[in-house]
Amino acid sequence: MVAFGKKLKERSIEEWQEYYINYKLMKKKVKQYGPQMEVGSLDRRHVLKDFSRMLDHQIEKIALFMLEQQGLLSSRLQKLRERHDALQDEPDISQISNLREAYRSVGQDLLKLLFFIDMNAIGIRKILKKFDKRFGYRFTNYYVKTRADHPYSQLQQVFRHVDPVVDSIKNAVDRLTHSTNFLNFMAQHALIIQDEEDLLITPGEQADQEEGRYHFMSLLLNLANTFLYMVNTYIIVPTADDYSMSLGAAATVCGVVIGAMAVAQLFSSVYFSAWSNKSYFKPLIFSSIVLFFGNLLYALAYDSNSLALILIGRLFCGFGSARAVNRRYISDCVPLKIRMQASAGFVSASALGMACGPALAGLLQTNFKIYNVTFNQDTLPGWVMAIAWLVYLVWLAISFREPAREPEEIHTSHSADQNGKMEKGLQKPLLLASEVTEHDDEDDCDGSEESAEDSRKPANSIVDAYKLLTPSVKVQLLIYFMLKYAMEILLSESSVVTTYYFGWSMSSVSIFLFCLGLTVLPVNLVVGSYISNMFQDRQILLASEIMVCIGILLSFHVVIPYTVPQYVFSGFIMFVSAEVLEGVNLSLLSRVMSSRLSRGTYNGGLLSTEAGTIARVIADATITLAGFLGQSMLLNVTLLPSLVICVGSIVATCFTYNSLY
Repeated sequence: MVAFGKKLKERSIEEWQEYYINYKLMKKKVKQYGPQMEVGSLDRRHVLKDFSRMLDHQIEKIALFMLEQQGLLSSRLQKLRERHDALQDEPDISQISNLREAYRSVGQDLLKLLFFIDMNAIGIRKILKKFDKRFGYRFTNYYVKTRADHPYSQLQQVFRHVDPVVDSIKNAVDRLTHSTNFLNFMAQHALIIQDEEDLLITPGEQADQEEGRYHFMSLLLNLANTFLYMVNTYIIVPTADDYSMSLGAAATVCGVVIGAMAVAQLFSSVYFSAWSNKSYFKPLIFSSIVLFFGNLLYALAYDSNSLALILIGRLFCGFGSARAVNRRYISDCVPLKIRMQASAGFVSASALGMACGPALAGLLQTNFKIYNVTFNQDTLPGWVMAIAWLVYLVWLAISFREPAREPEEIHTSHSADQNGKMEKGLQKPLLLASEVTEHDDEDDCDGSEESAEDSRKPANSIVDAYKLLTPSVKVQLLIYFMLKYAMEILLSESSVVTTYYFGWSMSSVSIFLFCLGLTVLPVNLVVGSYISNMFQDRQILLASEIMVCIGILLSFHVVIPYTVPQYVFSGFIMFVSAEVLEGVNLSLLSRVMSSRLSRGTYNGGLLSTEAGTIARVIADATITLAGFLGQSMLLNVTLLPSLVICVGSIVATCFTYNSLY
């Protein structure tokens, strides 16, 4: 992998060389501060002051050049506009052709300027991260707080790309912007982290990378796997309490039945993530077989009168969770130009599955026997999903195409096995065509500084991954834990709570959960297309957390009697706010998380999945434990931890607010 300093040098526009961030100088200064502080020639205050001054100078240089170029482009556009107006009165074919070429030239220069801004923004982020990592300071937080909020901030000009040149064409591209923002917002739910340097891949490199890897039917099979798994997760929610009682257990045991799948997923996410380093086809085959048998055991537990068989069946279903493979396939095999759409498809498939699961359960209202095998509302979800996974398995075996593995990837895995230094296949670079063995000369000037290769290799263990988590990342993972916990409490106990307070039938519960699931895509459409254009992500994040907190508070059983409007209204506020929060949370998480967590077994997607799965396990266990206090106490007892965690996440967000860029 080419070091960023070398990449910057190669990709910079030659006539603008002197206006780029001097990344090499900045990196050298960061290395020099260490020895100077050790011998006492510099103290912490002087280091911060000197580095701030130098960074200010670099940003000022970039911003002033950017403003100069904007002025030149604006002037050219104004003159072209005058020519355009003149041609309206007296059309001239040759002049129209010349005008079109002139507009094309301005467009190309605008793209050059935007590329210049992107390269410098990446350089600023990287040098700030390097400074924080080397000295253990929260300098990025301090620097952004003191510079970015100023009304004349040059840092904001670089990072926000507020370009007056674009204003003249804004109205013409508004519809496209709204559509793209929605796709981008949906894609970020998938947390498929893209290395910043992926943006620097040339078309030739991209074509080499995609050759032999992308296959539309294989992508469709991954999305179908995602959809079916989410249906499988939520199809039992409306009937889990009734199934538990029919086997002689308490209704609140439904928490354990629902949560058993999440417990197994804690382990399956890791081994599926590791397995996807070698293959995508075999893990999906294994997943389908395990899910088939898991649902079969779940369905047969009724006639066996065995609660243990239900739990074993659900554990099997959890062990078949291949969401890590689905994410990895999109990240590694789908071309950059359609990766955002594929990621949005992943999220949409999940949302659709979440809505269809309870709806399908509501349709399975029948009771009959065939050869002493019972088919009723409790067992039919298992039978239906078993058949679905069997059909999917056949489709998978016929249509899936294993992506070609790159020679560099195979060689790297083989070397890693010989040396015993890391897991096989983890060193699969994202920029294969531009991989080099030599380091940038700036990386060689200090042996204590980690090499370019080491700074980009994936984490080899959960401990290594944890070390890469900054305070901002930890807070975002806490928020993700909180929202998944709150949503799981709402969904998993809905059948028990509504039956106890309102006497709802299973069909009524199914309709309620179906309506909740249907809100996912419209809410994301509104947020992704409009709200995200008006407010910063961190502002939406904090507002959404507060709304989740309000939804939790409104859900408590304080006023007697507890009414349907109160439950439904508070539930929708909590669920919709949590959905908005999830999208913004994962968007910010993908930006503040280390690029080393964009690949390998212990990647950012796995960490977020584990955080969410742990939250679901704890939430389901809380429901079962609270059941020992009686159903009258269930609602308030389970909501109390949600409230505490939510308040804690709001406080943590306020402490890291200025680092959320």
